Amino acid sequence: MGTKDDQADLGRADSLAREIFSDVANKWAFLIIETLGDDTLRFSDLRNRVDGISHKMLTQNLRMLERNGLVERRVYPVVPPKVEYTLTDAGQGLRATVDSMCVWTHKYFDHIESARRTFDG
Repeated sequence: MGTKDDQADLGRADSLAREIFSDVANKWAFLIIETLGDDTLRFSDLRNRVDGISHKMLTQNLRMLERNGLVERRVYPVVPPKVEYTLTDAGQGLRATVDSMCVWTHKYFDHIESARRTFDG
């Protein structure tokens, strides 16, 4: 059994994990992470590549990803302003997790579809 400080650190880590998961567990964040991949993209390029996302949703999700240290935003002092986004090392780590979820979905796709048909009657 750890010290009181160790337990407090674990509690804070668990709380942070839940908060981050709540932030990134949405379709837009996953699509942005997948779309960025290994690339550095401008806002307009990202918006064009993430099918169906609005300007507002892209802005909100990029800010959240940047706040959590998953995306780096670079602003160049030119007119008009040039802004680029890229995944950080932490963002790449999350991308690997998202990729694993996609592999899991493909592996169990038929099973999930069958279960849904049975459940829905």
